[in-house]
Amino acid sequence: MSVTLEIRPVPGRYIVRASGAIIGETERAVELVEGARAPVIYVPREDVAMALLDPSERHSTCPFKGEARYFTIVTPEARLEDAVWSYELPIAGAEAIAGHLAFYPEKVRVEPR
Repeated sequence: MSVTLEIRPVPGRYIVRASGAIIGETERAVELVEGARAPVIYVPREDVAMALLDPSERHSTCPFKGEARYFTIVTPEARLEDAVWSYELPIAGAEAIAGHLAFYPEKVRVEPR
């Protein structure tokens, strides 16, 4: 089965909220569509408060994007385990998400402003 990746810039400003706190804001988000899966918004690291993210021991591998590493968000209100992932060195075809972070929607809201 062949899965296609489509990665494109999304217009507008996006806010990243975790437990009510704004942890990121960007006008440089990209959207990744992987086959029939729901689109995922990826936000540049530079536009996220990385001081609130602790590297996790968790890693996973996707045959279409490469190896992902995970982060836990730590705010005064909550600790959101493995709520964030990033493909630091994505494989060919997914290079546009390098240096970006994605967020589990049940833990973090990424919303247009």
